[in-house]
Amino acid sequence: MPATPITASSRYINPGTTKVYWATSIANKSAPTRAELNAAIDVTGELADNKGWMVSSDVVDAPTMDSRFTAKIPGRTDAKDSSLTFYADSTGSDARTLMPLDTNGFVIWLDGGDVTGRKCDVFPVRVASVGKERSTKGSDPATVPIEFAITAVPAQDVVIP
Repeated sequence: MPATPITASSRYINPGTTKVYWATSIANKSAPTRAELNAAIDVTGELADNKGWMVSSDVVDAPTMDSRFTAKIPGRTDAKDSSLTFYADSTGSDARTLMPLDTNGFVIWLDGGDVTGRKCDVFPVRVASVGKERSTKGSDPATVPIEFAITAVPAQDVVIP
């Protein structure tokens, strides 16, 4: 009898599906409440780009004296350097007012949309830098890249209430 195949995924693309929220307060990152998600700011529509937002692990050598083979084990984990790039407003009334330097909060990734029972990732963060990208091409929209320090272990695959 052959192995049981993995369940087929319902494939999607992130644009038009994924939501990104900014929250200044969540009591338990592993179980945000519906009220906390409703109080968050949906920044999806102003998001031009993003980088990082992934937890990874170092791999550590674990050699033994009885073998020439060097086994590997998972090591320490960390989050990749992460940023969100927003569109800039000529008046300065954009993400800069929402996320000033050194602000603590949570970036919440709702990859399947804000749908009860689906999963989200909650990243506790501090705003590390707020920049302004400028272009001489004339065809690129002005943007505000915001870099984040991920301050604690993110809560991953949290059920959306």
